[in-house]
Amino acid sequence: MADPVRVRRLTDQEGQKLQQIVRRGSTSSVRYCRAMTLLASAGGNRVPAIAQLMQADEDTVREVIHRFNETGLACLDPRRAGGRPRLLKPDDEDLVVQTATTRPTKLGQPFTLWSIRKLAAYLRRLPGRIIRIGREALRCLLRRRGITFQRTKTWKESPDPDRDSKLDRIEHVLERFPDRVFAFDEFRPLGIRSTAGSCWAKPGKPDRLPATYRRTHGVTYFHGCYSVGDDHLGGVNRRRKGTANSLAALKSIRAAWPDGAPIYIVLDNLSANTGADIRRWAKKNKVELCFTPTYASWANPIEAHFGPLRQFTLANSHHRSHPAQTRALHRYLRWRNANAQHPEVLAAQRKERARIRSEKGIRWGARPRAAAARQQASPMRSQH
Repeated sequence: MADPVRVRRLTDQEGQKLQQIVRRGSTSSVRYCRAMTLLASAGGNRVPAIAQLMQADEDTVREVIHRFNETGLACLDPRRAGGRPRLLKPDDEDLVVQTATTRPTKLGQPFTLWSIRKLAAYLRRLPGRIIRIGREALRCLLRRRGITFQRTKTWKESPDPDRDSKLDRIEHVLERFPDRVFAFDEFRPLGIRSTAGSCWAKPGKPDRLPATYRRTHGVTYFHGCYSVGDDHLGGVNRRRKGTANSLAALKSIRAAWPDGAPIYIVLDNLSANTGADIRRWAKKNKVELCFTPTYASWANPIEAHFGPLRQFTLANSHHRSHPAQTRALHRYLRWRNANAQHPEVLAAQRKERARIRSEKGIRWGARPRAAAARQQASPMRSQH
């Protein structure tokens, strides 16, 4: 009959170490269970009793005891295989990232964007360097390297040679003279048509607006003016854009400040705004025209206020005529000027600023914080 399996005689150091692991616990449950097994065997317990105590298989108990007898306390640490060996080297990962961020057409592929399936198939067909990787592993690799699937954006570089000087001037007057700065711009051609939007409704039964195929009403343009110091938005609807209408709008702005001190008007380079008549009138009446650079309309402070105008008056609308559309637009202007600090108005303005910045807003001609603080303090002073 074979001798029962049990641990050899423990040394003092081995016994103390095993007791320390059992008494203090261990971050590894494997070390703790193996130490308990060895102490139980050293105490004279047989393999079946130890297996029942530890709720383990008898062969596992015998294997731990045999390994201790051969290697000592080294048997407490599990020998893990480490999983499947890596198939991709760091150079291969760099090539995968470089390929994913390169337009497929530059690599001779007949499409304009990579999908995970197409990218994995292309990597497997690379001449002289085949990279075999599954779709999920490829997705995880790209995520780990900070590569995500994003929408393509378009923008225009400003070819204006005076771009920086114009932006500097706009920022200067906004910072130094906010109470005497006005922003002027034309807001889109306004046609009579149904415009989609959002509404509260039962599931699957939203409001339906009739489609307009024959548009016989023509278009109008909203000539808007924003007073930076007063945070006041106003304007008028015109049938067309032209020098005469722009000059009339600028004269109304000047008439609102008849004290003779200079005022500053920020506007774009539209031909209707840059005529000789407007320049002569501005020089004669102490009006400085601060033109935004070409393709840089984001520098005009009024642009952020056209977003709420579009969201609250045009979206989800079905105006029957231009007079009805104009009345709705001016009703919103009255409400907006009475609720300039309304959370929804401010949120819409922030959203519009973010949209405009994303086009090419490296520099933003926003109101300085000091001016905003003065504006918030002015109503309090007027109450006192």
